[in-house]
Amino acid sequence: MSSWIRWHGPAMARLWGFCWLVVGFWRAALACPTSCKCSASRIWCSDPSPGIVAFPRLEPNSADSENITEIFIANQKRLEIINEDDVEAYVGLRNLTIVDSGLKFVAHKAFLKNSNLQHINFTRNKLTSLSRKHFRHLDLSELILVGNPFTCSCDIMWIKTLQEAKSSPDTEDLYCLNESSKNIPLANLQIPNCGLPSANLAAPNLTVEEGKSITLSCSVAGDPVPNMYWDVGNLVSKHMNETSHTQGSLRITNISSDDSGKQISCVAENLVGEDQDSVNLTVHFAPTITFLESPTSDHHWCIPFTVKGNPKPALQWFYNGAILNESKYICTKIHVTNHTEYHGCLQLDNPTHMNNGDYTLIAKNEYGKDEKQISAHFMGWPGIDDGANPNYPDVIYEDYGTAANDVGDTTNRSNEIPSTDVTDKTGREHLSVYAVVVIASVVGFCLLVMLFLLKLARHSKFGMKEKCQLMPQVD
Repeated sequence: MSSWIRWHGPAMARLWGFCWLVVGFWRAALACPTSCKCSASRIWCSDPSPGIVAFPRLEPNSADSENITEIFIANQKRLEIINEDDVEAYVGLRNLTIVDSGLKFVAHKAFLKNSNLQHINFTRNKLTSLSRKHFRHLDLSELILVGNPFTCSCDIMWIKTLQEAKSSPDTEDLYCLNESSKNIPLANLQIPNCGLPSANLAAPNLTVEEGKSITLSCSVAGDPVPNMYWDVGNLVSKHMNETSHTQGSLRITNISSDDSGKQISCVAENLVGEDQDSVNLTVHFAPTITFLESPTSDHHWCIPFTVKGNPKPALQWFYNGAILNESKYICTKIHVTNHTEYHGCLQLDNPTHMNNGDYTLIAKNEYGKDEKQISAHFMGWPGIDDGANPNYPDVIYEDYGTAANDVGDTTNRSNEIPSTDVTDKTGREHLSVYAVVVIASVVGFCLLVMLFLLKLARHSKFGMKEKCQLMPQVD
């Protein structure tokens, strides 16, 4: 029995863990390409004999490909090409190293599906040219190309520009061969008619009202002649563009308020690199109260709300139909501002039953207004169950002519507003109620004490009479 327990306890768990580890290595070994070694996250091929002639691939439809984060290849003189579909299965790949090998050509779309790729090392291969289109979509932190016999041409000027921009120490080790087969330091390379392009976005006033339309124009220049395209990001509004050589336009129709703050870019791109000119879109629209809920209690009571609007809307609260004049005890707080969206609450400090009622929020700017109402219940009325809902007073707050609060400065201006807060009034009323209760309690206690003492006195008197009757008479 003890043996069974021993093998079904922690020892058995360790045994199963070891078995799964062995199975994992066995599966990786089965899928691993010939002449390479594999682990759950790494492939390395460094044995020159017999070596590999194609980029290493795991077995078709193998789920292990997605887990590979590093591929290391060295001393593979017969590996010359990376095709478009060689690397696409390794979607989690971060580090790719091919050194001291025979790599001559990399397909333009070889890394199209490897968006996680961060480090590439092609040191000491046979590359004579390499296009920037291979890497334009990648956020590379390291690209090492030292020791390749590049041909001096405009096709590799982007490498010089990239190395200079990153101030890489490897810049001095990069060379190219000119027409005389002479090594030229890439840092000194000068190619006529080969430079970065430029983009110029001619935009009108990009402050537009919701539902309107707008047209942007852009021109590009450069040698080699650049291609032009628009980068609109995640623009919601309907848009279409027209491009003709170095000129282009972008038409945005029925502009949505959701696009306020979005960036629109005109991009020029050629062999050497790219340039872009950008503008920000500002959309004006009427306020909308997207969220208004019943009060919640934290450090203070809070009636939470969310308001959207541009320009920023002015906020005004009403209590039971009358203007709510804010004070240091009841005021509007804006906690988070997200461009045209404001998240905040009407903060109440120690509200009582006198604050129960209907609260209405009105948000207004020059393009329109919106309003919403909620019913708030903070405390039951004295002598009535807390769940009851008696008729609220018709007027708790009076209008002293306080201006509507602007959403940007409600917190700072709250103390400047004349205080007509009902909390002061209800506080005094509570003090009166508490005083009456305390006095009544004291009087009641005194009466009980007096009654007790009287009763005790009477009991003592009767006891003495009875004792006296039992005493013997003296003749």
